Amino acid sequence: MNVIATLSGVGRRYLKRTASTAKRITSSALLLAVVWCVQTGSALAADVDNMRLWAAPDHARLVFDLSSPVDANVFTLENPDRLVIDLADSKLQTDSASLNLDGSAITSVRTGVRGGNDLRVVLDLERRVEPRHFSLSPNDQYGNRLVVDLEYPGESAVKDPIEDMIRAQEQGAQQPEATAQAKATPHPKRDIIIAVDAGHGGEDPGAIGSRGTREKDVVLDIARSLKRIIDATPGFRAVMIRDGDYYVGLRERTRIAREQKADFFVSIHADAFSSARPNGSSVFALSQRGATSETAKWLANSENRADLIGGVDGNLSLRDKDEVLRGVLLDLTMTATLNDSLSIGGQVLDRLKQVNPLHKPRVEQAGFVVLKSPDIPSLLVETGFISNPQEERRLSDASHQRKLAQAVFSGIEAHFTRNPPPGSLLAWQRDQGRGQASNEYRIQPGDTLSEIAARHQVPVAMLKQVNQIDGDNIRVGQVLRIPRS
Repeated sequence: MNVIATLSGVGRRYLKRTASTAKRITSSALLLAVVWCVQTGSALAADVDNMRLWAAPDHARLVFDLSSPVDANVFTLENPDRLVIDLADSKLQTDSASLNLDGSAITSVRTGVRGGNDLRVVLDLERRVEPRHFSLSPNDQYGNRLVVDLEYPGESAVKDPIEDMIRAQEQGAQQPEATAQAKATPHPKRDIIIAVDAGHGGEDPGAIGSRGTREKDVVLDIARSLKRIIDATPGFRAVMIRDGDYYVGLRERTRIAREQKADFFVSIHADAFSSARPNGSSVFALSQRGATSETAKWLANSENRADLIGGVDGNLSLRDKDEVLRGVLLDLTMTATLNDSLSIGGQVLDRLKQVNPLHKPRVEQAGFVVLKSPDIPSLLVETGFISNPQEERRLSDASHQRKLAQAVFSGIEAHFTRNPPPGSLLAWQRDQGRGQASNEYRIQPGDTLSEIAARHQVPVAMLKQVNQIDGDNIRVGQVLRIPRS
């Protein structure tokens, strides 16, 4: 029954006025609360539930797990070096002393309350750092986060691949020549360098299997196994893009490979799908569309550089050349590396199918950022589907990991045995055999024209005529046809 309807007119008017007054009071109180929240910036203090640190050789990443977003002020102090992180209206709900600082530039962590409500975190440092910070919204695995990166200045330098390529060509053209009586320079017999990239890492776990297996852990194990196999093979040497549980940016991965003068880049991953049914290994190279867009990107970046594609002294600068010439140079480089990538990918795929079923029977092509290095042939290997329970178990098995690593390297080794880079040990070994088995001879350290002619019992003049040598100049690595006397 409606109580108001049963009252007299006076009673009904009184109750209505009372209800209206209460409504106005409630609305006013709510408005005041909203204004207060806007003015103070937050209705509730944020809790720092956890702190995590990922240490890499050239940087460290400190992550704060938060109950809600916070405003942060990050700055450095000197004498001694410190990094200060102020979190507005926040409380620490974890023990900062339990943070593992091994491998980082941080020697200790101190915390305290600032201004009554703010949290101050002070990192004592053993070296100067360049900080940057940003906030992350919640995802499937984490809540709100504040990320503070401590980058170590001077740890590495970015190199322009086109600049390096042109400089190498110029240096090759300017190498001192040996006369018929002068000794040639020693053969370097360098190792072929393979950059091994374990995907994901640190804050990025990659795909996670039904048993809790994390992609970042599995691929690091496979990458380390691959490194051991490579380093145990004469003529090869591996460099790890990451050798610990920390994250490396996609562009940074190819930059590290270039800085290490890698001949080949291989990125190790474990696939995942929403269904548990897909299985098998896959091999990816850069797509032609990705190569084209990357060419345009490099050209666009180069336009803004003082040296463009030039050398250190500006002697190699192409700034006075039109865009077509610059584009052709880069396109030729990209096409060559892409062809090598597809060739090596086919070799790797042939070996992988002996260890694991193949998801696709051919090398696939996609625009993965990690493959976009114009001057280094690159592959991305999906070793298996971590979302498939059977493959998840195999991917966690050390024996299976070694077999996968061996298959990847066998494909790489097969390609470079047939196509060794100039100056490598494999190229020198191939040329030694070629010189002994045919009527060709590749000039070795210490050779002279007169000695080569005497060794093969042919006149120097005939040797020069057959090889169209004008003068007495020869170079290490030059192949000579030996005429029949």
